[in-house]
Amino acid sequence: MASTPLIPVILCGGTGTRLWPLSRASYPKQYWPLSGHGDTTLMQQTQQRLEGLDGLEAPLLICNEDHRFIVAEQMRQIGVEPNAILLEPMGRNTAPAVTVAALQATAEGKDPLLLVLAADHLIRDAKQFRQAVDAGRSAAEAGRLVTFGIVPTAPETGYGYIEAAEPFSGESMGEVPIARFVEKPDRATAEQFLATGRFTWNSGMFLFRASAMLGELERLAPEVVSCCRAALEQDVADLDFLRLEREAFAKCPNVAIDVAVMEKTELGSVLPLDAGWSDVGSWSALWETADRDGDGNVLQGRVINKGSRNCYLRSEHRLVVGLGVENLVVVETDDAVLIADRSKAQEIKSVVKQLEADGSPEGKAHRKIYRPWGAYTGVTEGNRWQVKRISVNPGASLSLQMHHHRAEHWVVVKGTALVERDGEQQLVGENQSTYIPLGCKHRLSNPGRIPVELIEVQSGEYLGEDDIVRFEDRYGRSDQRMPVQS
Repeated sequence: MASTPLIPVILCGGTGTRLWPLSRASYPKQYWPLSGHGDTTLMQQTQQRLEGLDGLEAPLLICNEDHRFIVAEQMRQIGVEPNAILLEPMGRNTAPAVTVAALQATAEGKDPLLLVLAADHLIRDAKQFRQAVDAGRSAAEAGRLVTFGIVPTAPETGYGYIEAAEPFSGESMGEVPIARFVEKPDRATAEQFLATGRFTWNSGMFLFRASAMLGELERLAPEVVSCCRAALEQDVADLDFLRLEREAFAKCPNVAIDVAVMEKTELGSVLPLDAGWSDVGSWSALWETADRDGDGNVLQGRVINKGSRNCYLRSEHRLVVGLGVENLVVVETDDAVLIADRSKAQEIKSVVKQLEADGSPEGKAHRKIYRPWGAYTGVTEGNRWQVKRISVNPGASLSLQMHHHRAEHWVVVKGTALVERDGEQQLVGENQSTYIPLGCKHRLSNPGRIPVELIEVQSGEYLGEDDIVRFEDRYGRSDQRMPVQS
């Protein structure tokens, strides 16, 4: 008998501010390679660890519309064509995301199993994880709402807990009905939980039939369902994406699926998972899960270490040298350096809030900004001028555009660019340059097979990214929705 189709639902929201300065709102932690497994990102690993599951179908991804091209590109890199990429116009927590996924999965009358996963979790033992999914499949097919509870390794106070109705039996991987959910306890309470043998950490991962979850949502959170149904019925196809209708989705309650359904339903079951799980919630958590050297150090990037112990030292660009330091987190990016005691790593969130309150760009974005056609990096700037490094992917093109207040000089340093200026086209190769005067209608394209890299010098009375008029754009962007470099 064929297996019930299994559709992964990968939730790509979240900003991961506790992993600043690497993780920021414009490029959060799920899109970074953080586990030490080469260049594979957390989101890509979330998909890859599912390979081999029976009945596995293409994933359904739900992300912020600002990250849509990052998600699509990272799926392309690992050879996965998603079932759909649904774009949220704003964050509304996990209950709306799960509801939209269930509605989308049942739109054609089908009733698959949905495996809901966060894109920013680390699981070191993928085989053990797949075994847990298989163990929960029969209960989910029978209509149970299965959640995966992480077998505790310590009386952690930073996680929510799930109490099973009875102790888990030895080595059995079977699911047990849920007695209750408990918010983050104090240490003494957490120690009591572990002594009972009935408590696991709440991972936020679920397995259920789409119809079973929809039925409970209709009963327990009908407003969520009605808003999500309206947003999905009025969605707009945008290239490879489905853009949820903004007004309808904005009315949706901001609530977690745990609160909306799992804490109230009688269909909930918990299945223990012991597979080296981490939500990578801080630099200290990343240090704990990473492979360390003989002195307890994690070294990534251009790092020289002499006599340091129990440190996390990471360089993205410049050389980082650690001499005889202990218990530190040092993370270098192109515009910020974090130096923190590992025990204080959880406090980084308050620093990000301060940066955002001060209007500091380092609080939300990197110097390198990703776009559907490639990326650009701010290099330096002065009064009435700035310099950027631009990379355009093979076959990609910026919009046909014009600026009112600035002129641009382009110097190609790699590849060959096709430049359009006021209707005339020319090829510009390496070590050649061109000039875009103020008011000129222009476009930059890459007709070749390797990335085009160029240096752009802007000059004028106003250099803001909102000084742009688009005439044509293959990516469906408008000046109102995304007033940025295009």
